[in-house]
Amino acid sequence: MAVRSVGEEEKSTPQKRKLRSSSNVSSVKQSPAASPSKWKSPRRCISTSPNAATTENETRIHKHQPELLNPVAKPLLDCFTPKPKWDPKDGEQIRMVKEALHVSSAPSTIVCREDEKNVILEFCKSCIEQEKAGSLYICGCPGTGKSLSMEKVKVLLANWARESGFLQPNVLAVNCTSLANTSDIFSKILGLNQPQRKNVTITPLQQLQNMYSQKSSSKNMILVVADELDYLITKDKAVLHNLFMLTTFPFSRCILIGIANAIDLADRFLPRLKALNCKPMVVTFRAYSTDQILRILQERLRELPYTVFQHQALELCARKVAAASGDMRKVLSICRSAIDMLEAETRESTSISDIASEEELSPEQNVASTPDYTKKHEVDIVRIDHMTRALSKTYRSPLVDTIQSLPHHQQIILCSSMKHFRGVKKDTILGELYKSYMDICKSSLIPPAGILEFSNMCRVLNDQGLVKLGQSREDKLRKVALKVDEADITFALQGIRFFRNYLQ
Repeated sequence: MAVRSVGEEEKSTPQKRKLRSSSNVSSVKQSPAASPSKWKSPRRCISTSPNAATTENETRIHKHQPELLNPVAKPLLDCFTPKPKWDPKDGEQIRMVKEALHVSSAPSTIVCREDEKNVILEFCKSCIEQEKAGSLYICGCPGTGKSLSMEKVKVLLANWARESGFLQPNVLAVNCTSLANTSDIFSKILGLNQPQRKNVTITPLQQLQNMYSQKSSSKNMILVVADELDYLITKDKAVLHNLFMLTTFPFSRCILIGIANAIDLADRFLPRLKALNCKPMVVTFRAYSTDQILRILQERLRELPYTVFQHQALELCARKVAAASGDMRKVLSICRSAIDMLEAETRESTSISDIASEEELSPEQNVASTPDYTKKHEVDIVRIDHMTRALSKTYRSPLVDTIQSLPHHQQIILCSSMKHFRGVKKDTILGELYKSYMDICKSSLIPPAGILEFSNMCRVLNDQGLVKLGQSREDKLRKVALKVDEADITFALQGIRFFRNYLQ
């Protein structure tokens, strides 16, 4: 018997060493009476009946074999947490998803507004620390997170005051659209300071002015958050002026934060405050970009235990809304509409499959229909086609239909026009636009049309109101300007694979 070296012994696996040292195996080899038909290898013995007795040797083999066959299987199983399958036929799951995407459902974390939120929070902290009144005006387009961020600031401010040992401010949140009379806001502010007395000859505004003109025993600051502030604009602008003037009195403890969509309200309606050097600090919430919309959507959907949307569908929605308005409320509405599209499609396919199951199909028909059914129901999530229909329902315009019905080369001309005019340029000459058209054709290995045919196609686009073509003796020198919005071109062509790279 050959003697193995130490190096060779180390190369042998633990399993092999166990098998070679097993007395059971050696006895099988040495016994001449053992029948070949009844003999089983040790590896096969592992999968014997669970009721059979387990020897010490087999126990060791059981213990080591999984590690030998798949050393990474155990860590992967430990890290992987299976998620419930998304079922669009489940009413409870549909309700959960729609609730997560509802505008009234505040997400646990507010993203993409950290800078604006910090500015407002620091302003409020400064007023409380110095016991000094102040005013701030928050403006921005609808659906840019103004009110949501302010709600978060109120919570953070209360936590900070409690941890820092300051008295928590009394908070009054007023939606100005709910006021019967614009001057009622002064009654609400007065109610925070002291109980309103009946049979008083002076108005609530005069009571506040008197109160803030003399030292008071009250130490609490008052935080007034007036949402939809532009509803307080009257003909003489007196209410709006008087409201901000409350922060200018020597013993005022009022921190006023106004919220409205009008970006230039502070310049147009508060000239007296500007003259008195007490114009409010302005914080502008800009429209959400594509990346910000995607991040907010992902943050909302992360709380769900299953995948609901195809990523490309979310990206399509974000691009369209960012190009149009950047309104997050519209994004949420469109996503909910896309879920309705999937839900309707699921109901329709279920009813069709039920009808088909009742009919007697031949084996050939059954085999033919199976792959199509499997392909259609492979992924029951909101796809890009559902999102396109939802966007169409919201943004559809006759121009989109016109652009989608154009011949391919005319669509390329519109795409090259959009890329050419991106920036400050408003128009160009036909010869320059032809170069942009040629670049797209060459990069896509498509034979371009000649300059004469290109000029004729531009005339057709001019007749349809998509471009404006000027007059010139020479075709190449004719002025060309785009007459449709870039968002309409993007929306019309984004479903065509050829244009996806050029529209980004």
